[in-house]
Amino acid sequence: MGRLTRGTTGTNRLRRVDRWIARQPVLRRTADPLVIDLGYGASGVTAFELHARLAKMRPDVEVLGLEIDPARVQRATAQLQEVREGGGSFAADAAVSFARGGFEVPTPGGRAPAVIRAMNVLRQYEEGEVAAEWIRMAGRLAPDGLLIEGTCDELGRICTWVAIGADAAPRTLSISLRLSGLQHPSIAAERLPKALIHRNVPGEPVHALLSALDAEWDRASGLSTFGPSQRWEAALRALREQGWPLREQSRWRLGELTVPWSSVAPL
Repeated sequence: MGRLTRGTTGTNRLRRVDRWIARQPVLRRTADPLVIDLGYGASGVTAFELHARLAKMRPDVEVLGLEIDPARVQRATAQLQEVREGGGSFAADAAVSFARGGFEVPTPGGRAPAVIRAMNVLRQYEEGEVAAEWIRMAGRLAPDGLLIEGTCDELGRICTWVAIGADAAPRTLSISLRLSGLQHPSIAAERLPKALIHRNVPGEPVHALLSALDAEWDRASGLSTFGPSQRWEAALRALREQGWPLREQSRWRLGELTVPWSSVAPL
């Protein structure tokens, strides 16, 4: 179920969201560490990278890459054979596989995934279609599982995602940016998840967040001599003092911020 994407992919494109997923409690607690890379695109590299990053936290993790296009599944399966034969930089015994599938998220034996990562798959959809696809995908999760749906740029320097529970209710919005050379954090507006990208207008909460973030980033410009991370952290501390309920402070230095969905939900 779903529409064929452009298939754009690239090495290290999803590193920011992968490292965030690796720190989520569900990965440590689940009895069945099955993770889905939904809509991996023209190359299976993102599935291999996802496994490599998650395996550092959960060695028995399994990653299943799903694509609608049979040709992409065939191509990724050929890549997998090369890895099995020792080619490339990924472990030859990596627990990675590929199959055809879409938003219905088919799995072997009907297993319920702990995590579904669906990046850059809803950009061509209408905003009004998003909730139904969230419900469809979340319905396949384990009871404490997470659906991660979002968007990033081609180089992975701008990345945003929504974490959604098995009840299809969005929980948080995360923004992750490459701080070096960053002019204004509101560049994230170009890559907001589909549920928010048309809401970056005055009067909407996500616009208020990005506007406040830009203002504090500018105000903290004097800290640039100490590095962009210090400037970013100062901006986020100022946001928190204004009442924004920022979470995961330990990840601020990475150019991330996470807020409850309730603080940015469309009006």
